[in-house]
Amino acid sequence: MSPTIVQVVGAALFAVAILHTFATKFFEHLAHRNPTHAGIFHLLGEVEVVFGFWALILVIAMVVVTDVSTATKYLDSRNFTESMFVFVIMVIAGTRPILQTAMFMVSSLARLIPFSGSIGYYFTVMVCVPLLGSFITEPAAMTLAALILASRFFACNISNRLKYATLGALFVNVSIGGTLSSFAAPPILMVAGAWGWDTTFMLSTFGWKAAIAVVINALGVTLLFYKELSNLPVAVTSSTASMKVPLPLIITHLFFLVGVVLSAHHPIIFMGLFLFFLGVAHAYEIHQDRLILREGLLVAFFLAGLVVLGGQQQWWLQPVLLSMSSQEVFIGATLLTAITDNAALTYLGSLVVGLSDTFKYALVAGAVTGGGLTIIANAPNPAGIAILREYFEDQAVNPLGLLLAALGPTLIAALAFKFL
Repeated sequence: MSPTIVQVVGAALFAVAILHTFATKFFEHLAHRNPTHAGIFHLLGEVEVVFGFWALILVIAMVVVTDVSTATKYLDSRNFTESMFVFVIMVIAGTRPILQTAMFMVSSLARLIPFSGSIGYYFTVMVCVPLLGSFITEPAAMTLAALILASRFFACNISNRLKYATLGALFVNVSIGGTLSSFAAPPILMVAGAWGWDTTFMLSTFGWKAAIAVVINALGVTLLFYKELSNLPVAVTSSTASMKVPLPLIITHLFFLVGVVLSAHHPIIFMGLFLFFLGVAHAYEIHQDRLILREGLLVAFFLAGLVVLGGQQQWWLQPVLLSMSSQEVFIGATLLTAITDNAALTYLGSLVVGLSDTFKYALVAGAVTGGGLTIIANAPNPAGIAILREYFEDQAVNPLGLLLAALGPTLIAALAFKFL
């Protein structure tokens, strides 16, 4: 079937948006060099704005090519639940009570491993928090990991090489770390119901392999930067570390976090819980840091734009996937994930009847393996970028730098899923 004009325009704009993500650092540089027009350059340099901006252009193009009613019906057909969920979970997971609880758990676990001081703390964060994503969802794990790394390591003026190596390993580990369950990782959620994959199946088929890869990736980065990490201060640099939160308030926040996770597919419920949460947070402002509302909204805008643009890519993406054999689809899915959301790939696979078990495994394994290569590869990645980018030059993460940093951890994940 030949693509429609709207589908061709959608594919072209999707390609432009991908190129735009690689140019955000250039726009930030222009903003610093041209103060008169810094506003527009800063806007174009916000990586979270990219897909939302080009999604707006797509909607305008749809109105011009078809009509307002058709464009409206298309938007109404999109599912923005994940965008809303990521916003809510980011804000709640980024609060002082949740963050302090997570940091306490990391500190306690760090004492049980042979590495000492900052080395042990770093290794524990890179292993335990991504694996925790299988239970509190990947976006929550990414938010916690990024906030902990920001206050504990990135704020200590670490080298640029360590920043990118950490970001690459973190993104890959979060992407594969959510495979221990059937409900926490977006690409798994897309197929779990259709293919009958429960948590027991995920743990026995994907989870243990992912856990091994997570440990190897974390160990590799830790040993590679052993000397630099050992020179960092042991004490937590965040000023909130000395401002203890009362236990009842911690329990209340954990209640909201768990409630939102359990209602992840029901926006009416988790948005209602979020409104109650905002009331509690305002009532006890003395025990809160600044809520990351701006960062959360930017990430939600990014994901919503990806949903709008991604909806016009099925006409070429699905034939590409189905043209591959079970052996080829693992590599193909890994590479395609770099230029499109991995949940979109597995969703397309779930629509096809009669796929072999080998093909299903290869498709999902490839999708989660490539989830750290770019910012658009996995839904939680924009959350990590939004929190950590202020520590990079021009407050922008170089997409090529991220890609190169994630290649090693991606290869480890690929080997684990392929040969274990």
